Amino acid sequence: MIHYVNLMVKSIFVENMLLAYFLGMCSFLGCSKRTDTSIGLGWAVIFVSTITTPLCWAVKHFFLRKGGLSWAGINNLDLTFLIFITFIAVIAAFTQLTEMIVEKVSQPLYNSLGIFLPLIVANCAILGAALFIDQREYTFLESVVFGFGSGSGWALAILALSTIRKKLGYSNIPGSLRGGGIAMIITGLMAIGFMCFSGISL
Repeated sequence: MIHYVNLMVKSIFVENMLLAYFLGMCSFLGCSKRTDTSIGLGWAVIFVSTITTPLCWAVKHFFLRKGGLSWAGINNLDLTFLIFITFIAVIAAFTQLTEMIVEKVSQPLYNSLGIFLPLIVANCAILGAALFIDQREYTFLESVVFGFGSGSGWALAILALSTIRKKLGYSNIPGSLRGGGIAMIITGLMAIGFMCFSGISL
């Protein structure tokens, strides 16, 4: 049990998908101007990451790896060269499902997210999580925990930036730094702050 808690803490804080690896910066910077939009996108990323990461593990384990199709009587077929395109297809399918759910549940949130909701397909944080579980050879349960943790870490980062940017609306920021400039500086400072979690192990 401690192992999974440790993996969760590590994926959220120590190896935050955005602040440690800077994956998913596009939608992070684009949707962090409003807190409600950041919360909505954060939940969407958590949902997609939690579902697709273990699903990608299952696809790799039962279909793509050498001998994975032994259950179908095919023992020597190696389809690992299809990992990238297969993982992207899985993420795209669940992103479409998420988009349909958000549109049905909250039309205002769907409108505010705009193009960034379908761009979850191209969110390299989610693809990065799927590729990390393959590289690190996680088990199925570890992939579930890691998928949820990495999505939660990304959501925490965008929520933190959106609240800071809201406060910055009352600040006198130099003209040359307004917008993306100050957002990148804040992101760098947040990344430095999250470095204090390095080395934590339960």
